[in-house]
Amino acid sequence: MDGIKFVLELVLPLLYLCTVVAYALSFFKQHQFAKRIKTVLLLVTIAVHLAYLLVRTFQLQHPPIISVFEILSLLAFSIAASYRLLEMQTKIKNTGLFVLSIALVFQIISSVFIEDVYEVDKVLRSNLLGIHVLSALLGYSAFTISAVYGVMYLLQYRSIKSNKFGIIFENLPSLERLEYLTKNGIIIGFILLSIAISIGYVWLPTAIENFSYFDPKLIGTIVIWGMYAVEIYLIQSGKRRGRQVMHLAISGFAFTLFSLTIINMYLTSFHLFIK
Repeated sequence: MDGIKFVLELVLPLLYLCTVVAYALSFFKQHQFAKRIKTVLLLVTIAVHLAYLLVRTFQLQHPPIISVFEILSLLAFSIAASYRLLEMQTKIKNTGLFVLSIALVFQIISSVFIEDVYEVDKVLRSNLLGIHVLSALLGYSAFTISAVYGVMYLLQYRSIKSNKFGIIFENLPSLERLEYLTKNGIIIGFILLSIAISIGYVWLPTAIENFSYFDPKLIGTIVIWGMYAVEIYLIQSGKRRGRQVMHLAISGFAFTLFSLTIINMYLTSFHLFIK
């Protein structure tokens, strides 16, 4: 099992790279073979990544949520899987380069720095914890995708304002469509993160003897939730439109990524009160 897990850790970044390259060739060069193979590559990458997560979970006897590098791998998987579902629903297949590049970066960092941890607190084996973490990561994936669509919007807007209707303009969705996708990503992410927080605040006090509401990770999550709550209010009230919405999505994602990596990097356990 050690060998399989090690091979998968090496193979995953390569698969993500090949998938991103295929989407890039399709986007910039209109490469016909890349257009045909890109979705297949994405499906293979998702399947192999799922197999890796299952192998790792089985071998270490706990879900891969102990360190920031395990969480980055889960986040990469969530982004890739969420994007594939989005492709199926919207039939928009020209945006994979931008979304999946984020997943590629996350997985490369994870594969380079990830370590095996065998001894963990028994609470980390709970099914409710799995739902809690899954909801949070899917929420963060939605925030990530909304930020990427925000960048696309700004690129499309710049093309229109400068009257340079090149490859970017031709292959990206309209501004209205991108704004719709960005707003939806923020709202869906907020709902999923709300579910994760609700489970955490109801279940953790009953599962952990020395539970504290002042745990840095709980506080960080609440700050992220509050920030997106304010963003949704500004969007729904009409106080922020167009490019302003995109700036909110991008800044929100940047803060979320900073919070997740810094807090997890400097804490050795899943939560401060779990030893």
